[in-house]
Amino acid sequence: MTIDSNSSHPDSSPENSSDDRNNNDLGISTADLATKQALAALSSLQSSPQNLATLTQSRSTNQDNTKFRTGSPRAIVVTLIAIILVIIGVAVNNFLIGIVGTLLALLLSGAVILPWLQAVVSEMVSPQERSLFVAFLGAAAAIVGLFNFTGINTQIYAWGEQINWDAFGTLAEWFGALGQILIAVIAVYVAWRQYVISKDLTIQQNLLTVQQNLITQQQTIDAYFQGVSDLVLDEQGLLEDWPQERAIAEGRTAAIFSSVDGSGKAKIIRFLSRSKLLTPLQRDSRLGRAILNGNGGYAEDRLYGVRVIDLGVMLAGADLSNTDLRWTDLSEANLVRANLSKCDLVKTNLARTILYDAKLVGADFKGTRLFYGKAEVASPRSRTSGPNYQTGEYTGAVVEDADFSDVQRMSEPVRYYCCTWGGEQTRATIPGGCEGIVSKLEK
Repeated sequence: MTIDSNSSHPDSSPENSSDDRNNNDLGISTADLATKQALAALSSLQSSPQNLATLTQSRSTNQDNTKFRTGSPRAIVVTLIAIILVIIGVAVNNFLIGIVGTLLALLLSGAVILPWLQAVVSEMVSPQERSLFVAFLGAAAAIVGLFNFTGINTQIYAWGEQINWDAFGTLAEWFGALGQILIAVIAVYVAWRQYVISKDLTIQQNLLTVQQNLITQQQTIDAYFQGVSDLVLDEQGLLEDWPQERAIAEGRTAAIFSSVDGSGKAKIIRFLSRSKLLTPLQRDSRLGRAILNGNGGYAEDRLYGVRVIDLGVMLAGADLSNTDLRWTDLSEANLVRANLSKCDLVKTNLARTILYDAKLVGADFKGTRLFYGKAEVASPRSRTSGPNYQTGEYTGAVVEDADFSDVQRMSEPVRYYCCTWGGEQTRATIPGGCEGIVSKLEK
């Protein structure tokens, strides 16, 4: 079965057939018409600059490829012949054969290597870098010419001949020794800087450690406050300090005093004092519960009252310097050899407190109580006699050998009491002196 050739071309139409017939009628063949159309397309492509560049590049590539194909085999053969001539010339020691082979091999190899080398240099080195390289070479040549044609090099040679090179060698040794000294100095400086940096880092680490310790201490104190509050308060908030609860509260207090610093101790004392846990409270004789005073608080009983927490000897030898102990009740506490220097003791109750050999240098004594009653009658506490809070007998603090140097705002009755019962060592430190006041301690 045969297929008509016109059926494979969808563009064939009666109009095309009529055009072909017209062209045939005019005497123009189909082949001539196709040739003219191809020439017109080539002329249109050549008119575009981009197409012209592409055509030019393709032509040059084709030419290079043609040249490479036609020239390379012959060049390789001739180069091999030149190498053989060089080998023969060397072997027979013939100058003519050797020089001919050498020159021929050099020319052919250079003709092949030079274009490749030029392309590599053009690719790896920019035009600006090539210009700088040539410029440096020109500058070096100019300096050499300047030294040579101006006679500077002659003067340098003459000056060099006049130098005593032996002395110069000694001087070089001195400079070498100086360099070693400088290196040693630099090493010492580096070591010193390392020490300074290490010291600064250590100081910063210590500061961070102190801050962390303060945070931990405050958390411990807060937990103590909550624990004591839970012990002594019931669900209604009333004070329920039974004997076992008081014993646990005292045990907790003694334990925490040994693990906090002076500032922490002062916070605990202020909390306990303002909470009436250090004050002797009046008790029901049968139930032992604290009795209200009718004014919204608990009644005090200095003679027979019971404290929720009895400090006893917890603060003996404690360092409470530079702390705030205002309005605290430290009565009957044992503060032997305690350091209360520069403490704020405004309105602090120190009656019947043992201040033997205590330091109170620079403390604020405004309104501080050391005894009850009148100063002329008051006397220190006694182991054998009970206190009389009406007359003041045996209600005073033990101030023997205490240091009251530079105490601020000490009242006259307190000064009189300290001069009377302080002894010679204490009298020498009391502000204002003790002239005219008789010491009763020896009696």
